[in-house]
Amino acid sequence: YNRLSQRCHNGTVFAVTVLNRTISKPFHCRSPQECILSGLLSICGKKVLHIDQNPHYGGEGASISPLEELYKRFQVPGPPKGMGQGKEWTIDLIPKFLLSNGQLVKMLLYTEVTRYLDFKVVEGSYVYQAGKIHKVPVTEADTQASDLMGMFDKRRFRKLLLFVLNFDEHDPRTFLDMDPNRTTMRDVFRHFDLGTDAVEFTGHALALQSGDDYLDQPCLQTLKRIKLYSDSLARYDHSPYLYPLYGLGELPQGFARLSSQNGGKYLQNRKVDDIIIESGRVVGVKSHGEVFRCKQLLCDPSYAPGRVRKVGRVIRVICLLNHPIRNTHDAKSCHIIIPHTQVQRKSDIYVCMVSFGHNVAPEGKYIAVVSTNVETSNPEKEVQTGLALLEPIMQKFISITDLMVPTDDGRRSQIFVSRSYDATTHSETECEDIKDLFRHMTGAEFSFEDFQRDKMEACPEF
Repeated sequence: YNRLSQRCHNGTVFAVTVLNRTISKPFHCRSPQECILSGLLSICGKKVLHIDQNPHYGGEGASISPLEELYKRFQVPGPPKGMGQGKEWTIDLIPKFLLSNGQLVKMLLYTEVTRYLDFKVVEGSYVYQAGKIHKVPVTEADTQASDLMGMFDKRRFRKLLLFVLNFDEHDPRTFLDMDPNRTTMRDVFRHFDLGTDAVEFTGHALALQSGDDYLDQPCLQTLKRIKLYSDSLARYDHSPYLYPLYGLGELPQGFARLSSQNGGKYLQNRKVDDIIIESGRVVGVKSHGEVFRCKQLLCDPSYAPGRVRKVGRVIRVICLLNHPIRNTHDAKSCHIIIPHTQVQRKSDIYVCMVSFGHNVAPEGKYIAVVSTNVETSNPEKEVQTGLALLEPIMQKFISITDLMVPTDDGRRSQIFVSRSYDATTHSETECEDIKDLFRHMTGAEFSFEDFQRDKMEACPEF
């Protein structure tokens, strides 16, 4: 098995055959969602065929290497001297950190894809407030040392964290007389009498909420988000995030290898000419004059433009640096959240940085990405606060993409479309999309335990 030639990228199609009755399920793989689902289906006994229309690695979720390819992709002259060897660089177009106790890590563990990957902890997690970067406080020591809160708020915040850590949605004794399905998060903050600053970093830096709509929604999901962050942090103390060595391209490659080892097949340089539909349902995919009969299709928005709608735009600025970010204790990797209220916006700004510490850049070089939802006609101006944290910047590359979502769940046409990447720099949103697609395709709820190697018989039949 050739790991490089089988890497899963733009234009990939998967076909699944069940037992002796051919039920082809083609997938176009532009993002990891399709790669991960192909791996999950393959370990349930489905046979998977990947038809890749490109000879190279591409798509909006690709990892670009060598460095010369990044300059070429963005039509920027260079690279200049002093950047090291191009092959030492691996740049994710859309970087996503993994919460160490999050859903994607669980998928990797339960499917044993971790056999093909190596991870390293992201060194720091920070929040921007009053023009400065502050370490996100979660531990007792962090809370006492933090200048994000006054003395009284520190005590109240500690009580909130204890409540969250002891909270069990199945045990009413842990609710403190607050119904998690009816009590709003705003009411929870009021219960603990938290000040505005403490509410802001709790909601945005711990619960990873991108706006403030959550305040007036039932508190259950936000409490679970805070607990996830705390549980993830508890694994490695200084940060809740993980990132794979050699970049995110290793993730789809790992799931593609999983599929291959479970009978998956691959065809390279095969353009998909047409999606064949009869009586409103997909029946096949045509490639190079050959028809792959199917009953289900999974694809990204680019393959089904009539089945998606635009809900916004996302700007990402990739920045190459020769220094760590200031006020992060010279961290070789870190995550920074700029809450929207700090910059008079409707949505947060995200900054993530990796470096030679994760084997994605030469010694002494760093890769930072600033991202957010576009709200005005001048997107680059919207991320200036994030870019200012990175100065001086050796080179920056700007991309603005549409955020597309499917118009239906696909069960009528059996064409299932994944969502575009959002502006966040963690993978939980994509995991929710994977679970939704799995449920729509199979009619069964996704269960991590079903994908343990010694429980293959528990995989749902469809």
